[in-house]
Amino acid sequence: MSDSVAGMLLAASWSGGKDSCQALWRMKQAGARIHGLLNMLDEQGERSRSHGVRPEVLAAQASAMGLPLFSGYASWAQYESEFIARLHDLAAAGVQGMVFGDIDLDDHRQWEEKVCAAAGLRAWLPLWQQSREQLVRDFVDAGFLARIVMLNTDMVSQKWLGQTLDHALIDAMLSEGVDPCAESGEFHTLVTDGPLFSAPLSLTDGVLRIDGCYASLDLILS
Repeated sequence: MSDSVAGMLLAASWSGGKDSCQALWRMKQAGARIHGLLNMLDEQGERSRSHGVRPEVLAAQASAMGLPLFSGYASWAQYESEFIARLHDLAAAGVQGMVFGDIDLDDHRQWEEKVCAAAGLRAWLPLWQQSREQLVRDFVDAGFLARIVMLNTDMVSQKWLGQTLDHALIDAMLSEGVDPCAESGEFHTLVTDGPLFSAPLSLTDGVLRIDGCYASLDLILS
């Protein structure tokens, strides 16, 4: 992969979580130049669409990585058209491809390839079809820190909410039959520090929110 991406100008689809972060890390190690991060927010711009993260927290991540953050605003119904519009903006700025953190869900890959093609870009998935457990352990070993900020209580216990991803937590999840990579949406994480960051994020725990089967922890810049 290093020969094919070295020197290319790419942008990363950014959720703020471990998979998008690890994918970005892999591409930087392979020699790609990173133009910035693309995150999708709700219509009011109050929360990220996938992880429910405050935009100022996402901006703090981007600042710690020295990268610009580009945002789209959309309902779920308008998500695809807005995403493609933002990809056109990136392509106009010289971006050649997008980096995604998906691992083995074919529907996700097909969607990413479709929207990128609509904007004349290539989709790069550096984590694709790799071992879920090995990926999350590699993430920890690289020195990244991430906390679980949202989970689906129909799939996993609420006790994991707010915990920091480390080898002990990975072992505990595996012992209970939980995928520690959460590729099927069991939980979402927020990266707070690591080799891409100039300094760790300073965050305070806010309120616990419940929306149906989803429980989330609101993290606030302190």
